[in-house]
Amino acid sequence: MSIHFVIKESSYQASLYFYTFPLPIIILIILVLSIFKKKRRYHLLLAGVLLLVWLGRSFRIHITEDIKETDIEVVFWNATHERNFEDAFNTNKGIPDVLALVEHGKFQVTEFQKKYPDYNFYRSIRGISIFSKTALKIINETTSKYKSNFINFETQGLNFYVFDVSASMDVPRKWELKFVNTLIQETNNTVILGDFNVPYESMYLDTIKTNFNHAFTEKGNGFRETWFWNIPLLSIDHIWVSKDLEILKTEKIATFKSDHSMMKTFVRK
Repeated sequence: MSIHFVIKESSYQASLYFYTFPLPIIILIILVLSIFKKKRRYHLLLAGVLLLVWLGRSFRIHITEDIKETDIEVVFWNATHERNFEDAFNTNKGIPDVLALVEHGKFQVTEFQKKYPDYNFYRSIRGISIFSKTALKIINETTSKYKSNFINFETQGLNFYVFDVSASMDVPRKWELKFVNTLIQETNNTVILGDFNVPYESMYLDTIKTNFNHAFTEKGNGFRETWFWNIPLLSIDHIWVSKDLEILKTEKIATFKSDHSMMKTFVRK
């Protein structure tokens, strides 16, 4: 518990425990241990307190605003190597204004361009693909030494950053989040999308939190955690919105098409 609440990722070894044992797992371990203890009431009390802490910081209830046609629907999804744009549209139950896919399946963008000639598609060789109802302008795309991928583009009058951070346990997240923070140059009129492979509680997200609001924390309902297989263990998929933009509504869409939930938010300029 000291690692989870205090030490966090202050060392590489501590970070491994921090990511492996999120609060729901710690609660489960305490409950299992209580079975073998005679004075289990203390374990049950501790588990109850931790459950309240987890619910207090992860479970959200918000009254959302009405969505107008001029508001921008933004969707992010880690598609887990097998899905494509059509799967994303179906999971979202509609075509959003902007969609970013990472770790998706094999497909030809030209096929979707023929099917949806009035819309815009872009596929990066680094496993990130972008869709927009309006023109896309790709500003920058790169990858880190340890295979974290990045695209910066403009559409819908907004600046977008998309990240897919390396999930390798051999690579310290400190290195990869430094890569992320270095690439974020704009802090206004900007939306950040990505699988950061670190939870919301990570100390490496503090720089982003300074200039951006977390879309689900601000206007989501339910558990914030997006992984895995609809079990709320870790909130590693994020949408961050610059503080000059208004977040109207955020949804976490549960699906068994991927081990990651889909994230959707509505933004007003």
